Amino acid sequence: MSQQTGTSRRTVLTAAAAATTAGAVGLQTVTAAARDGAGPTAQEPPRELRAILREIDHRRIEATVRRLAAFGTRHTLSSQDDPVRGIGAARDWILAELRRHARPSGGRMSVELQSYVQEPGPRIPTPTRITNVVATLRGSSSPDRLYVVSGHYDSRASDVMDFTSDAPGADDDASGVALVMELARVMATRRVGATLVFAAVAGEEQGLFGAAHMAEQFKQGKADVQGMFTNDIVGSSTADDGTRDPRTIRLFAEGVPSSETPEEAAVRRSVGGENDSPSRQLARFVEDVAANDATGMRVRVVYRRDRYLRGGDHIPFLERAYPAARFTEPAEDYAHQHQDVRVVDGKQYGDLPEFCDFPFVARVARVNAAALWSLAQAPGTPRGAKILTAALTNETELVWERGTEADLAGYEVVWRETTDTAWTHVIDVGDATRHTVDLSKDNVFFGVRAVGRSGLRSPVAFPAPQR
Repeated sequence: MSQQTGTSRRTVLTAAAAATTAGAVGLQTVTAAARDGAGPTAQEPPRELRAILREIDHRRIEATVRRLAAFGTRHTLSSQDDPVRGIGAARDWILAELRRHARPSGGRMSVELQSYVQEPGPRIPTPTRITNVVATLRGSSSPDRLYVVSGHYDSRASDVMDFTSDAPGADDDASGVALVMELARVMATRRVGATLVFAAVAGEEQGLFGAAHMAEQFKQGKADVQGMFTNDIVGSSTADDGTRDPRTIRLFAEGVPSSETPEEAAVRRSVGGENDSPSRQLARFVEDVAANDATGMRVRVVYRRDRYLRGGDHIPFLERAYPAARFTEPAEDYAHQHQDVRVVDGKQYGDLPEFCDFPFVARVARVNAAALWSLAQAPGTPRGAKILTAALTNETELVWERGTEADLAGYEVVWRETTDTAWTHVIDVGDATRHTVDLSKDNVFFGVRAVGRSGLRSPVAFPAPQR
């Protein structure tokens, strides 16, 4: 058992006391620069990642958005067999493009249609085929560990049941689909440790149907999905009042898990873990690896599942206990989403490509790429993390299971004050599965993350109490 020694035991911590004692026990403490986004858990982008990010091309993203908008409507209830208009034409084009992107992969990337028939219900008046287009880049060392990124290719007009009017859906959500397709193109030639899944899903506007089907397929197959991101409305940096914020992307991450059981809720309430769900740890990880000069972006994490009265394709994954989060532009312009294309008193309405900011979408794509590549190349999130609570003591003993990755180098324990949102201290504990910290578990939050030989770190695992 590894144990920090040489310090007095602390049962009450203040920020000043934490800073004072940190040097004595070899901890990294948070600084003003850390609070601005370069915290002690941040990870510098390696050379290979920087090369990947430079390949993302806003002109290709723009061409994809304009091509998708040109199908007229991509409403889920529109034609599935018209070769030039409707959701079927869009589906077939996306499939052909992803297959073209997969050719240089040496067989590592496969592309398929994932279809089922949705029975009638709200917003689905007749049995309707829902089809996702999915490209899978198989990992080389941890192929059973999966990370998913998606956008939805269906669109809508003002009336959600109107499947004949033009609904170009440039921002909502051709922007997200174009981002996913560009990531698939750039990643196809790379070797990644874990498996990456790039998905263009359908049926979102009618009820998250495509994403729910995909998530359920993963669940039925007992897939180890350790992270999922949906990119929905990521096409513009301009708000409805004309102000611009081209260097910020919002990331929505829920606290109390949607899948939580009554037993899990009781544990969460007892330890105060409302801000430490797997999705919150995933969001903190994105900040660590993607809010830097390589992406040119700030990641604004919003601590809620989604916007008011809204929902996205990450929710079916959350409901099945998969960590998931949603990327959305910093401030929306509602004249250019869920609107018929028209002009009223000289003002243009409708979700048209002319209102998109394509360099902004490319930067959001870089944020996604940094997160996905870092997740795939690092060890997986530690399993079985526990805080031992059988004995009443003012120190904290943590245990966890050792991962099976061949490149696993060791582990780090992280901690923060209960009033902090980000991890502020890091302790290198080496290749161990147990560590004792001379701090009271009653006063701070702890976590554990894995470290690979390359230096890349996993997301943090929040420990549960164990008697």
